[in-house]
Amino acid sequence: MIDFSNRNCSLYNLPVNSSCLYLLSHKDKRSHMLELIKTQIGRLRIIAFAEGVSFLLILFVTMPLKYGLAMNGPNRVIGMAHGLLFVLYVFLVIQVSIMQSWNFKKVFLALLASIIPFGTFWADKKLFT
Repeated sequence: MIDFSNRNCSLYNLPVNSSCLYLLSHKDKRSHMLELIKTQIGRLRIIAFAEGVSFLLILFVTMPLKYGLAMNGPNRVIGMAHGLLFVLYVFLVIQVSIMQSWNFKKVFLALLASIIPFGTFWADKKLFT
């Protein structure tokens, strides 16, 4: 939790105003991201988010471009990135499930989430936290 008191601003030798609070809140976000990268479940959550975004880009941006306007380029690029993220997501789910002794149902739901639109966002909220 962010402490928006005068003490934090003075701790960093910043004037107490909105820019101080902005800097402190972004410092906390950066440190939170670094903490996510340090753990297996944190890395899974980051990849799950990226995989979910890439899947939505394919469904709602590149597929309409490909079939509506005959533009194959975006689908090829985003599709390749999505393929790599999908394989990495599956690998991380298996790795984390072994390390944390997940039951079959949780592993199945985590893997199923990767093929359902918005599924990885649901998995992050319900399974990975």
